[in-house]
Amino acid sequence: MVEENLFLETWDIHNRVNIYLLDSIPGESLTAVSASRGRTVGEQFAHIHNVRLLWLKQAAPDLIGKLLKVEKDAASDKKLLLTSIKDSAKAISGLLSKGIQSGGKVKGFKPHVVAYLGYLISHESHHRGQIVLSLKQAGYPVDKKVLFGMWEWGIR
Repeated sequence: MVEENLFLETWDIHNRVNIYLLDSIPGESLTAVSASRGRTVGEQFAHIHNVRLLWLKQAAPDLIGKLLKVEKDAASDKKLLLTSIKDSAKAISGLLSKGIQSGGKVKGFKPHVVAYLGYLISHESHHRGQIVLSLKQAGYPVDKKVLFGMWEWGIR
C-alpha cells in the first residue's frame, strides 16, 4: 500500500489549491453565477464542504466533531467558507488515515482508499473548474497568476 504521509500530503496539497483559489477572489464575487445558472461561486465552495460532511457522516461520524453544514444563505461569507473548507479537510484527512490503517477501506466506498482520494480530488476539481468559469462569465475573471498557480502543486 502507499505510504500514509505521501497519501495525506497529496490531499493537503489539493486542499491548499482550494484555499488558494478562494483566497484569491473578492468576497463580492461569491454571489456570481455562471451564464447557465446553477450554484453561485460561494455555493460551489459550500457544496465541496458539505459533500465532505456527507462522507464523514457515512464513513466516520466520530470525525465530524463540531463541523456544520454551510447553508445556502451563508455561502457568501468568505471567512466562514475558508474556515469550513480548512476544518472539513482536516476531518477528511483523518478519514483517509483511518482508511489506510484499516486495510485500505473506506466505509461505503468501493473499491479502496486510494480510489476514494481520487474520487474526492476529481469531484472538488470539477467544482473548481465551475467556479473559475462562473467567475469569468460574471465579469470577475481569476487572475492568470492564480490560474497557473493552481497547477503548481510543488509549491502549494
